[in-house]
Amino acid sequence: MSHVIACIDGSAAADSICDHAAWAAGRLNAPLMLLHVLDEARYPGTKSPSETNLSGNLGLGARETLLTELADLDAKRNRLALEQGKATLEAARARVAVDGVPDPVLRQRHGNLVEALKSLDDDTRLLVIGKQGVKHGGAEPSGGEVGDNVERVVRTIHKPVLITVGEFREPKSIMLAFDNSASTRIGVRLLADSPLFKGTPCQLHLVKVNGDDEGLDWATQCLENSGHTVVTARLEGEVEAALHQYQEEQGIDLIVMGAYGHSRIRELLIGSTTDRMLRNARVPHLILR
Repeated sequence: MSHVIACIDGSAAADSICDHAAWAAGRLNAPLMLLHVLDEARYPGTKSPSETNLSGNLGLGARETLLTELADLDAKRNRLALEQGKATLEAARARVAVDGVPDPVLRQRHGNLVEALKSLDDDTRLLVIGKQGVKHGGAEPSGGEVGDNVERVVRTIHKPVLITVGEFREPKSIMLAFDNSASTRIGVRLLADSPLFKGTPCQLHLVKVNGDDEGLDWATQCLENSGHTVVTARLEGEVEAALHQYQEEQGIDLIVMGAYGHSRIRELLIGSTTDRMLRNARVPHLILR
């Protein structure tokens, strides 16, 4: 059975990630996996000390001694990082147990997070990751930075990604940014079929910015037929600003939107709405693929 996978990195966001992932696993009736990846850039592990760049004129004996000491330091540093990662996973296990998930799967990998997630793609139903990782301090909801791995993960992984911001609270209202594109029509069907929000008193806001009303009636009917209470809204203006203003005015708890478009040239020229939404996110975002 495919897992809800929570990416745990020891940042202040870890508790929020655990709580969101435990909630999602319960709603989806899916097993939960807690994943910790030792970043190869910070903990090379496989790098040979002979590759270290040593400047100056060292004698052969002094150079060999220094290389040995550097190798010992690297090995000790990596052992400590490994133990810290295990402790982080154990703390996450205790957190999700309180949330009602007593027996999560624990996984620790060494290498690149994106590559680790790609290897688990077939075993992933939903990925949960914090907006800001350990480098940026974790869970500050108003921070304008996005964690180094988030953009790469969203662009690469072909499964839905829940990006957490701030402390967990069960969503009572969600907003789907709808533009009648193929990806957002798929998103409507995913929301209609998914148990993530079914059977809850969650109000779904279907919001379209600029353009005509094409597709809104279809999307509304599709969601209402699946049991959702739907509010439709038409907005004008710059997309990201209009969506965030609506989110704040309506007290939306979670934003659902499509992932990046396929045209990298277009995104380089005008920027990605997804990027801008995530940079200014104050509530969790569910990114659909």
